[in-house]
Amino acid sequence: MAKIRKNSRKVLYRKYSSNIKYIMMVACVFIITLYLPKQPRFRYEFEKNKAWLNKDLVSPFSFAILKTNPQVASDKKDALNHVLPIYKYDDEVFKGQGEAFLNEFDVKWKSNAFPENEKEAAKKTTYNMLQAVYKKGIIGLSAKHQKDGKHYDFTFLRDHISQRVNSQDVYTTESALDYFKSNFRSARPAIKDAILDLIESHLKPNLVFDEALTLTVEKNTVNSLSTTKGMVQKGELIVAKGSIIDDDVYQKLLSYKEAYEAQTKTIGDNRLVYLGQVLLVGFIISLLMVFLHLFRKDIFADNRQLSLILLVITSMLLALTWAIKLNISSLYYIPFCIVPIIIRILFDTRLALNLHLLVILIAGFFVPNSFEFVFYQTTAGMVAIYSIKNLVKREQLLISASFILGAYFVSFVGIALLREGSFAQIEWANFLPFVFSVLLSLLAYPLIYAFERVFGITSDVALIELTNTNNKLLRELAFKAPGTFQHSLQVANLAEAAIFKIGGNALLVRAGALYHDIGKMENPQYFIENQNTATSPHDKLPYEQSAQIIIKHVHKGIEITRKNRLPESVIDFIRTHHGNTRVDYFYQSFLKNSPEKFVDENIFRYPGPIPFSKETGVLMLADSVEAASRSLKNPDAQNINDLVERIINYKLEQNQLDDCDLTLKDLETIKLIFKTMLMSIYHVRIDYSQTV
Repeated sequence: MAKIRKNSRKVLYRKYSSNIKYIMMVACVFIITLYLPKQPRFRYEFEKNKAWLNKDLVSPFSFAILKTNPQVASDKKDALNHVLPIYKYDDEVFKGQGEAFLNEFDVKWKSNAFPENEKEAAKKTTYNMLQAVYKKGIIGLSAKHQKDGKHYDFTFLRDHISQRVNSQDVYTTESALDYFKSNFRSARPAIKDAILDLIESHLKPNLVFDEALTLTVEKNTVNSLSTTKGMVQKGELIVAKGSIIDDDVYQKLLSYKEAYEAQTKTIGDNRLVYLGQVLLVGFIISLLMVFLHLFRKDIFADNRQLSLILLVITSMLLALTWAIKLNISSLYYIPFCIVPIIIRILFDTRLALNLHLLVILIAGFFVPNSFEFVFYQTTAGMVAIYSIKNLVKREQLLISASFILGAYFVSFVGIALLREGSFAQIEWANFLPFVFSVLLSLLAYPLIYAFERVFGITSDVALIELTNTNNKLLRELAFKAPGTFQHSLQVANLAEAAIFKIGGNALLVRAGALYHDIGKMENPQYFIENQNTATSPHDKLPYEQSAQIIIKHVHKGIEITRKNRLPESVIDFIRTHHGNTRVDYFYQSFLKNSPEKFVDENIFRYPGPIPFSKETGVLMLADSVEAASRSLKNPDAQNINDLVERIINYKLEQNQLDDCDLTLKDLETIKLIFKTMLMSIYHVRIDYSQTV
């Protein structure tokens, strides 16, 4: 029953798979628009020191003019300079130190054997002086408050009453000790020295800096500052058409924009804003689907690849939404160029450029200075795409990143000069977000690996790894079936040269060729290229069984490669490299030796399918030609020419090339390349007069 339900799910998926892409499309639109900002967008774009090209702008309501960020920062700095550090008077300090002083006084007096008749007078005098010092206050000076010298003003808080005091008006532990040295009198120097030592050990600051209260006062002071300067009244002209937007007008426009957006949050209908977002985002996604349907039908038909594309779009726009809500200082921190890099490497240039433009068009509705934003990201994205033709070396990503940074720099300097008209006025710190964005774009490399694994897409990087002959699986093939390994290398060279000439994915063909006979590792001795003796194990087997052993290498190859998690695009070469042809040697032998028996031709026929792409078609031809060339007793130019013609014509007669995209012109080119390379392999002198 479980098996029936499993098969039912597969049937349902195949039946409704064409509808799933539209469900994903709707889900993509819904998720993107769900989190985008919902307030109406300000209709005007403006830049400082540029002409106002719109009609006269008259304020429809009164609003306050906001101060610039430098003005607010200056006001904040001035206000904080007027906030004094707050020191609290602590009564407990004297209580503890005074009591300890009295207890230690008696002990010290007795240990020094001073006259008892002078003890009480000295104790009382000293204690009263200590009490007077603590009453005035002992401060512990703070280095962070000594900006303009050793002494500074502070707020003295005592009994909930505050007053402004300078640190010179109270004692420090040093000045308090100097006070005792100057004012304590004794006829005996020894007594004075002993008491001063005792006093020094009991001088502790009782004016304590209250950092929490000081910070609270500073915060309240900053919060009470006004962020505006003046008003624009309703009906007042903000800027006239054709006039230059100077600093004052620019600040009025910024203030008007903020006031407008604040009002539309409460006045505008968010449902209509959401509807507008759905229409725009839905239209953009629909354009993408149309592009795929017209120009990349293979991706349009593959829901896994389509889901990857929609995931990339959704993730990038959600990152933009997150950045807007966090109100980060610059939206150029977001690595928009990561989209064209990933799509270019996993798919192709046209799709990468198309997708990047669509993402930037959507983002342009929600960023300030949208034209400038679109210019930056479009040009940088185009450079990213052009700089990565094929990611076959790790340093290519770093080179691409440097090109992207260069594109950003040229655009940044050009726009800055256009706006300011002076190198001195360029704010170079504003270029830092672009640097950070380019560094983040390097995350494309691990993301490509993750997308390959999750969505079953094969990039050129993965193919290069697979074609490394030190790969574990290929090393095992070379050890168990060395003849098959050498055959695979020769087939790879033939197929790669042919597909490169007629146009196709040469890396994919090479990978497919290296693994197409991997299933022969199971029983290598049954395949002639691995046999080292005059006798063959097939001599003792029925022809039907021998045929099945030979055919089994296709099934075994698929099993081995799937176990080792090779991409399906490579496994396709294993499935198709014999198409649905017969194992003719054993089939003809069976007919010759058992003419009276009924023969089931399917026993001698490969399961297929036949090749369905240029790459798989070329591999089938290269495999057959290379294998047949080994049987040539006299591999001269004529024999090689006849062999290639015969093999390829036979594949055509057997309808093995019906589903691949090879043209007659392609086949002629393939023949010429095969003949030339085989002659080189067998050291045949080429008669160029016949090949022209």
